[in-house]
Amino acid sequence: MIQPKNPLAQSIIQSCQAHNIKHIVISPGSRNAPLTIGFTANDFFKCYSIVDERSAGFFALGIAQQSQKPVALVCTSGSALVNYYPAVVEAFYSRIPLVVISADRPDHLINIGDGQTIMQPHIFAPHIIYEANLKQVIKKSFIKLFKNNESLITKALEVAKTAKGPIHINAPFSDPLYETVDVPKEDHNSNLTYVTKPSISIPKSIKKKWYSSKKKMILVGVNAPESIIKSYLNIIGEDPSIVVLTETTSNLHHSNFFSCIDQLITPLDATDFEALQPEILLTFGGMVVSKKIKTFLRKYVPKLHWHVDPIQANNTFFCLTKHYKCTVNSFFKSLLNTNIASNDSAYFKTWNAVKNKRLEKHKTYLKSIPFSDFKAFDSILKHIPCNSMVQSSNSSTIRYLQLFDLDPSLTIFCNRGTSGIDGSTSTAVGASCVSEKPTVFITGDLSFFYDSNALWNDYIPSSFRVIIINNRGGGIFRILPGNKNSKNFSTFFETNHSLTSKSISEHFKFDYTSASSIANLETKWKKFYSLSERPKIIEIFTPSTENDKILLSYFDFIK
Repeated sequence: MIQPKNPLAQSIIQSCQAHNIKHIVISPGSRNAPLTIGFTANDFFKCYSIVDERSAGFFALGIAQQSQKPVALVCTSGSALVNYYPAVVEAFYSRIPLVVISADRPDHLINIGDGQTIMQPHIFAPHIIYEANLKQVIKKSFIKLFKNNESLITKALEVAKTAKGPIHINAPFSDPLYETVDVPKEDHNSNLTYVTKPSISIPKSIKKKWYSSKKKMILVGVNAPESIIKSYLNIIGEDPSIVVLTETTSNLHHSNFFSCIDQLITPLDATDFEALQPEILLTFGGMVVSKKIKTFLRKYVPKLHWHVDPIQANNTFFCLTKHYKCTVNSFFKSLLNTNIASNDSAYFKTWNAVKNKRLEKHKTYLKSIPFSDFKAFDSILKHIPCNSMVQSSNSSTIRYLQLFDLDPSLTIFCNRGTSGIDGSTSTAVGASCVSEKPTVFITGDLSFFYDSNALWNDYIPSSFRVIIINNRGGGIFRILPGNKNSKNFSTFFETNHSLTSKSISEHFKFDYTSASSIANLETKWKKFYSLSERPKIIEIFTPSTENDKILLSYFDFIK
């Protein structure tokens, strides 16, 4: 088997195999040639070539998002590495394991005016969970340097696996870069074991507080599909003293859960808020989309706020009282496995009645409005095939999805770590490459155009579908306060434009269609989701100056 002659490159490649890191996303370059040669020559690895490093970072993030396992990124030296930063930050806040492996110049070539060199060590310092700044292996101190490098590589990969986040391995390589050796093929798969968080035993006094409370709220942020044992969901869903609020990205479903938080909360007045205020707030999962629920819980503070997560707890509502460092299933196993009887409560019943009234108003409103973003989303969500994976861009897109009850067979993902629009398409493409489900990506026009290089690769499956809501600018800014009728607004906030994705679709060999009315849109779905030899894009044009009025009027209507 061909391998790089460079011993440091060999160590990195062998360690990745030993830690079962199969997916390697490589961007072209010369300084990373030893790594590229070694990874691509070993059939243990699945290698991807992505030219644009910013896109490559999110492509890898999409793979890691779906596999829940570390994915490696490999780049050359210089500015190539900096282009990974948006994906690294997203991985840091979304707790997704990325292994960034950057080639570098040796120390004596840094800051002397040599080309394609920057100061690469510590470049991601605030936003990684571990970094290994390796040393060039030289004859004088070969054994010492080699062992130290191996130790740092192993530690970095173990941290990525256990702590769920991005790590950075910086490796200096000297010329010659392309020399190879023929080595016997070895099986480097080791039975590496990782420490798992122990189960937890919740004290009886805490259980009594839980069961004596008549107003308990469970709020779930970003959550992996099928990660919570169904029997626990049934128990909390049937408890009259519990209101369970889930977001689109929670991927949790029960007939008694409240899946449209803003639909429930936005029309409430002060008296209603006081009635909804929980005594105990239990949270788990990642970032929360709804600004309304954050504002509510920061003002109407619960007496107790418990967060369940094996690693960290964000004090999002400024009232965190206890962090349970365990899995959600371990927590529920201890909390719900008890003989303590629940007390009578009307908490769920009261708010379920409100929810049902809101839902009827929601249906009535949709029948009364003209074609718009809101109307388009209603049509979109009625036609997505069952058992699809839905990837959403940020800004308006994810917020519209929050207003609809979705088919529970769908799994929903969105880059909510930093909530940026920059890599949504690349993430969706990466996710589609490893998902067994067909992928439907829903995005706004600015997000799509910003990340159009995501389509510049050979790995997109023919089942990949892109739905673009083109309202000719940043529609979310029309929802926010401000003067929307000025040139300053349309140029620098909304960034009004007249672009379409038709040429991009043709350039990257996607089938393309468009719609600009509800009647026209409804005729497109059957063909759009039919089997094809190429992926497809549908671009839906909506009236930019009407969408904000229709959305804001919605919350008045459902009161």
